[in-house]
Amino acid sequence: MKYIEVVAAVIKDNDKFLCAQRKDNKFDYLAFKFEFPGGKVEANETLETSLYREIHEELNASIRSLSYLIDVYHSYPDFNVHITFFECTLDKKKITLLDHEKIVWKSVEELNTLDWAEADIPVVELLHQRNVF
Repeated sequence: MKYIEVVAAVIKDNDKFLCAQRKDNKFDYLAFKFEFPGGKVEANETLETSLYREIHEELNASIRSLSYLIDVYHSYPDFNVHITFFECTLDKKKITLLDHEKIVWKSVEELNTLDWAEADIPVVELLHQRNVF
């Protein structure tokens, strides 16, 4: 089964998180699901370099203050994925959607109102746990 190495950004602004909705997808189980933006790590890239590139390619934005959050390993029906999530902030507020259906900003309490891709659910749960204490 195919294995994919991915990075994703948990972007926070004040008390809201950037949630990106995927476009239609060849895999029905990912079509129109919400995710934290990011993408595949290319050969000879560090995780951080990959994330900077992906956020620029997907949102025409730049990020800063990267801080490791969590690694998630998930098996989808057609591939296995390892996603390294980083917390970060945007350098600028203006975002141009280049790869997603839409974005929304949600508080930690509102994250559960979205239909998340399965591999992103552990991050949503972690953010909820951190918010409780």
